[in-house]
Formats: sequence, C-alpha cells, structure tokens
Amino acid sequence: MLNLLSILTGLIALPGALVAFLPLLGWLYWFVLPIAVVGLVFGVLSRGRTGRNLNLVVLVVGAVRLMLGGGVL
Repeated sequence: MLNLLSILTGLIALPGALVAFLPLLGWLYWFVLPIAVVGLVFGVLSRGRTGRNLNLVVLVVGAVRLMLGGGVL
C-alpha cells in the first residue's frame, strides 16, 4: 500500500519536474522537491522499490537543476 502511495506521489511530482526543467521555470522545483521527499519517505517505508526509485530520480534531477540554476532560475 505504501509503495502505491509512493508511486502516486512520484507521478504527481514528475509532471511538475518536467515543466520546471524548462528555462526560467527552475523555481518550480522548490515546490516539486518537497512532494518528491514525501513520496520518497513512503517508498522507503514500503517493501517495493519502484516508488522509491521514481522519487529518487525526481529528487536528483531537481537538485542538480537547482544547483546549475543557482537555486532560482
């Protein structure tokens, strides 16, 4: 059940991460990353690995994008 919640949370965060990847929309990651962290917590508590991995990908891409953009852009 927690893995399903993690996957659903990751699927909510993923479209926001894809939109935020566009230039000048990097600030949107500040809203996407907390959602992905909640999904990651659900994924760590579950037996499955799919939701955890999905949220990890969103978090890594978001963190790298924020570092490259200086945290704002």
